[in-house]
Amino acid sequence: MSIARQDDPQALDPCSLRAERRGESMLGTAFETPRLLLVEQPGPWGAAGLRESRFDPRVAEALEDAAKHEDVRVQVVRSPGRHRTNDSRTWMFADCRDGQAGLRWGSFAADADLLDLPLDGSAGTPDPDPLYLVCVHGSRDRCCAERGRSVAAALAALRPGRVWESSHLGGHRFAANVLALPAGLLYGRVLASDAALFVDATEADEVLARSVRGQVGVPAVAQAALAFGYEQLALRERAALRFVSTSDASDGQATVRLRGPRGLLDVSVQVDEVTTDGTSCGDPGPSRYSTYRPLNLVPVG
Repeated sequence: MSIARQDDPQALDPCSLRAERRGESMLGTAFETPRLLLVEQPGPWGAAGLRESRFDPRVAEALEDAAKHEDVRVQVVRSPGRHRTNDSRTWMFADCRDGQAGLRWGSFAADADLLDLPLDGSAGTPDPDPLYLVCVHGSRDRCCAERGRSVAAALAALRPGRVWESSHLGGHRFAANVLALPAGLLYGRVLASDAALFVDATEADEVLARSVRGQVGVPAVAQAALAFGYEQLALRERAALRFVSTSDASDGQATVRLRGPRGLLDVSVQVDEVTTDGTSCGDPGPSRYSTYRPLNLVPVG
C-alpha cells in the first residue's frame, strides 16, 4: 500500500479526517488475535513491517508463519524518537486473554535467535507494568505517522521506557491508534493532549469509553457490546464487564452475552456492510467493511 503523494489531491484530505467527517464509528475494529509477540527492530520499516526492515526477511517470514500457527500476532516495534542501534534488542510477549493476561520480555542478538523462542508465553521475565504501543507505520498510511508520532512522544515523556512505536495495528483511518498491554484495549483518535488521562486510566485498569475501538482477542460484535456496556452502565473498571458468548448474526443482528456487576446481560448489535471511498490515504477507491451498532442492553433472567 503506497502513501499518497503531496501533489495528489488526496494528500490534502487524509483518510483519518474523512472518517471523522463521516462520523464513522470505531466500535468493533480491534483485531481478534489474543496474543502478541513484539520484536524490537530500529530503523525504517516497509509496508510489510518486519519483513521489510533491516531484520533478516527469511527469518521474519518463518517467525510470522510460526506465530500465525499459534494464534500470535507479530508486531515490529522501536523506541520513540532517536532509534538506538546497539546489538542487543528486546522481544516482548503479551497475552491479553481473560484470566491469563500478562507481559514477559527478553533480549536477543541475532535475528535467528527468535526462531527458538517458545510462542506459548512461558519464556522471559514477567513484567507487571503496562506497555503502550502507538502505531506510526507511515509506509502503510501517512495518518499513522503524522498523528501517531506526537502521541508516542507525549506518552514517552510520561512513561519513559514503557512506550513503543509500532507497526500497523489496523484501522489507520482512526489514527492515532494506541494499544494498552496486557489489557488489550485498542484506542483510536487519541490526542497527544490526552496522554496523562490515557496513562492514568490504563494504570487504574479503567476503560476510556469515548476512545475505545475494542478489546483485542474477542469477536468484533463482542467488542462493540462491551464498549456499549461500559458506557450505558457508567462503568469504568475494565474487569466490571466480561464477554461470555455471542450468537450468530441473524437478519443483521447478533446477541452478545456479558457478565456485569449484577449478573448476566444481553446486548443486541446491528451488523451492517458498508461501502465507502477513501478509507486509506494510499487507496482512494471504494472499500467494503462491517460496522457494529449496539441497540440495547437487557438483564438476563
